[in-house]
Amino acid sequence: MKHTIAVLVENKPGVLSRVSGLFARRGFNIHSLAVGTTESANVSRMTIVVDLPERPLEHVTKQLYKLINVLKVIELEPDSSVERELMLIKVRAVAEVRARIIELTEIFRGKVIDVGTDAMTVEVTGSPEKIHSFEDLIAVYGIIELVKSGRVALSRGSKSIKDRQLRVAG
Repeated sequence: MKHTIAVLVENKPGVLSRVSGLFARRGFNIHSLAVGTTESANVSRMTIVVDLPERPLEHVTKQLYKLINVLKVIELEPDSSVERELMLIKVRAVAEVRARIIELTEIFRGKVIDVGTDAMTVEVTGSPEKIHSFEDLIAVYGIIELVKSGRVALSRGSKSIKDRQLRVAG
């Protein structure tokens, strides 16, 4: 089962390596990992999507809290959070199909960000499902290159990760 985890960490060198190393050492597969600074310059936020088929999430949170630079860990439930990804995709686009690619891009509220003689690069943002749907539909034109940012997520409403309490069994 995939879980989306938000982790607040001290913004210091080596923290990302220690966190990703923890997952690797325990055999957890990270599907997505996005890291960036927060409203506080000395705190970074990691959004990690991890597959935990057999072990409970509590096991992971206990391991994360053992790392010295980890400040807070919460799970973001799909029903009570907003998730987004960014995808840049370069697709074959000879003159005859450009209009169809542009139309499809507009339907998904994307942007054409580069046009060459036989290719176009498109930017699409949205939920992971929206990104996946666009990728499936555009694939018929021939994907040359593709990159995704990794998922970022926030809980809905006015509360922040700092306001939430995490239940961790001692």
